[in-house]
Amino acid sequence: MVARQIKIAIAYDFDGTLAPGNMQEHSFIPDLGIGKTAFWEEASRIAVENDADEILTYMQLMIRKANEKGVPVTRQAFLEHGKDMKFFPGVDTFFDRINEFVKTTEVKIDHYIISSGIRDIINGSSISRYFKYIFASGFIFDADDVAIWPALAINYTTKTQYLFRINKGILNSYDDSQINKFVEYDKRPLPFPNMIYIGDGETDVPAMKMIKYQGGTSIAVYDPAKRKKKDRPSPKQICEKLIKDQRADFIAPADYREGSKLDLIIKSLILKIKAEQKLAEYK
Repeated sequence: MVARQIKIAIAYDFDGTLAPGNMQEHSFIPDLGIGKTAFWEEASRIAVENDADEILTYMQLMIRKANEKGVPVTRQAFLEHGKDMKFFPGVDTFFDRINEFVKTTEVKIDHYIISSGIRDIINGSSISRYFKYIFASGFIFDADDVAIWPALAINYTTKTQYLFRINKGILNSYDDSQINKFVEYDKRPLPFPNMIYIGDGETDVPAMKMIKYQGGTSIAVYDPAKRKKKDRPSPKQICEKLIKDQRADFIAPADYREGSKLDLIIKSLILKIKAEQKLAEYK
């Protein structure tokens, strides 16, 4: 009997999951000469005053503030900002190690990003080559490659549709005819039980809940170095509540080094998915 390849997808949020904080805070906002708190508060205020999506308002604010300060907002400038990205421990070697972990098995791992952050910043990062597709917010650029308008805004609720795109093998953000077309579950390229979603908390709740409902697995990660804010639960407590509310299956510190809790959870899940699929073949 010829072994059938077992496909597994791991989908990652980006900000707070693979890298600390928001990606704009690493170099883009500092280049504007304004504080990160002031930037996000203004984006939030504009959203409230205009009954707008906060992802769209922060993207519009990026363009406006950059133009005011004479900071380039070209595709190349975003790629350069991506080069400055700092990651959680072990992220830089994690993808090679996971791919090596399944190298001699029938398992094929595909990695995806589903993020509210800027896709061209992610594309400029040192880990972008590991992802089969990056679903993230992005800009329309003019003939001079200058950002002029939001092309795509992914917020915490719309993240769920990109899990369905992965499930159906749709590697773009524009094809709505295919996403709405009914495809029998056993004919979809990546079954939900073969999918793992990794996010960092409250903004990932809809995606985590949906992936669990569909038979996949969700992991909530937290930054152990992040301080607890006054009158707010700590990042770990937020993740613990996700377990209690049955949104997440596992929680772990955002530590991707070999032998860490997160590393062992992911490897165990890969072996579990493989075993379950192999057993199903004998029925």
